[in-house]
Amino acid sequence: MKSKLFIFIFFITLFANAQNKEIDSLKNVLNQSKNDIDMANVYNLISDNYKTSNPKLMLDYANKALQLSKKINHKEAEGTSYLNIGNANIILGNYSKALENFSQAQNIFENQNKTIEARKGLAKAYGSIGIIFSEQSNYANALKFYLKSVKIYEDLKDDAKSAKLYNNIGIVYKSQGEDFKALEYFVKAQKIQEKLNDANIGITLTNIANCYLNQKSFDKAFDYYSQAKSSLDNYPNQRALGEWYNNFGLFFKATNNTSKAIENWNQAIKTFQSIDDKFGIADTYIYLSQLYFDKGNYQEALQFANKSLNLSKEINVLEQIVLSEKLLSDIYSKIGNANLALEHYKLYSKANDSLINETNIRKSVQEEMTYEFEKREVIQKEELEKRELLLQEQSKRNKMQLFFAVLSALLLSGIGFLIYNRTQLKKTLTLQKELAEYEQKALHLQMNPHFVFNCLGSISSFIVQNGTDTAVKYLAKFSKLMRLTLEYSKESLIPIDKEIESLQNYLELEQLRFNQKFDFTISKSSDIEDDTALPPLLLQPFVENAIIHGLIPKKEKGLISIKFSLENESLICTIEDNGIGFNKSKEIKESLVSVHKSMALDITKKRLEMMEVSTSQKAHVEIEENKNNQGEILGTKVVLNLPLQYIK
Repeated sequence: MKSKLFIFIFFITLFANAQNKEIDSLKNVLNQSKNDIDMANVYNLISDNYKTSNPKLMLDYANKALQLSKKINHKEAEGTSYLNIGNANIILGNYSKALENFSQAQNIFENQNKTIEARKGLAKAYGSIGIIFSEQSNYANALKFYLKSVKIYEDLKDDAKSAKLYNNIGIVYKSQGEDFKALEYFVKAQKIQEKLNDANIGITLTNIANCYLNQKSFDKAFDYYSQAKSSLDNYPNQRALGEWYNNFGLFFKATNNTSKAIENWNQAIKTFQSIDDKFGIADTYIYLSQLYFDKGNYQEALQFANKSLNLSKEINVLEQIVLSEKLLSDIYSKIGNANLALEHYKLYSKANDSLINETNIRKSVQEEMTYEFEKREVIQKEELEKRELLLQEQSKRNKMQLFFAVLSALLLSGIGFLIYNRTQLKKTLTLQKELAEYEQKALHLQMNPHFVFNCLGSISSFIVQNGTDTAVKYLAKFSKLMRLTLEYSKESLIPIDKEIESLQNYLELEQLRFNQKFDFTISKSSDIEDDTALPPLLLQPFVENAIIHGLIPKKEKGLISIKFSLENESLICTIEDNGIGFNKSKEIKESLVSVHKSMALDITKKRLEMMEVSTSQKAHVEIEENKNNQGEILGTKVVLNLPLQYIK
């Protein structure tokens, strides 16, 4: 016989607990219940509590819950009633009825709204159907329903139920010879059970150990058997412990440690005797008899084979009778008793024929039951599809009626609204564009007086310092610059060459004013077209800052370089000086007693913002200091990144 795997029938507890107090308490609640909904729910709770002690009473209370829930059309209670009736039928051995009950529960919960309780009920129905198919060795259907059930529990984050289903899925894969797939699910169950301190972890660990034993991975098998024993010591379960001793005995038999195998099987017998589990004891006798037979100790083998046969006949388990009779025939053949060998072989053949017939009958019943279930599933699916189609058609008709009822009004009002909306949108866009342009001009007009005040201040200073002749020359250049400025003061954009001409005049004025304190260069990329445009006086404040705050405080002669280039559909204006640097200039300004608040840079920043609004493109300025490898300041660099625009 092979090592056994343990399936979790997680809706039916396999060992009884004292629950009389809880049942009595629920009966008191039932007597005090004043409405049918509460009574139906309590009937179901009482039914569930009888599952470990009295399946007939469980069935009785579940039927009461079913009748009442049907009367009041309480679907969730009705589905739960069918689950309890199905569980009672499993305990009573009526698998065909149980499958029918679970199928009815499935149908009810599938048609319910997706409440948490309805989803839990559906998961229970799927899991219970999977258990029945697994018991019938219909592994394909068992796996199908287990996976449906565990998907719901995973979505609900019910780890305890998921772990039990992982174990059952592992058993299905193990039964199909897919050891590695089985181990994957057993280990998933183990991890969850460890996290939850689940009392059933010993069963899962034993299943893992049995898989490794089957693969002859003895070290891993021994490790998991040891972990399983520790868990079973912490959470006593005599039936699981007895099976653990049997499986551990098989481990020692496989590793040729006969004494340890016998020791564990003797412990298994004591454990099974403590709960009067004759099936488990008979199994253990067969293990011992087979071991002694393999070792040539025929008297011991004979003793345990007879014990196994007597117990098997007492509990009428044909499979054990067949194994025991075959062992006795083999033993008598080995010790030379041909008559008894032949007699037991005949009894073995007779029992084996009965087992085959019983298996065939069971298989036939199972196939019929599976057929009926699948037929019922197909019918239910067809009915569900018909209902959905009817609902869809009804919904379509309602929508079409509503649609045609308002179509004419919507069409007329829609056309009118569309025309009005397009007109308003066009007006809005035009106004927005004009507003942006006017704001740009307003900022430009703020720039003009600022520039003029600075120039007049320079002229006044120049007259005082350099005399009237040079002042006349300065005024001539200033008047030329003012003509250019006034000429384009009403324009939002001017050609780039005019901006360069204005900068040229301004720089020449400043050279005169500061007695050739600096030189300058202005260059334009050949890629820039003649009709490329930019707002007037946009660069002048940065050039002025470079002269006043960068070059004038410097002892040596300064240099200003202005470059215009194209980059990624943007106009790049670069102003570089070799002055004292931005930060040093800032420190000098802050140290003055009276600090003049410059408006030019603020105005320029606002102009850039307005350019972004009107062009929907980025416009920004970057100011940084130029440094050499030793970190020494070489001057200041200003880069304006402007949208590429043209004179219309």
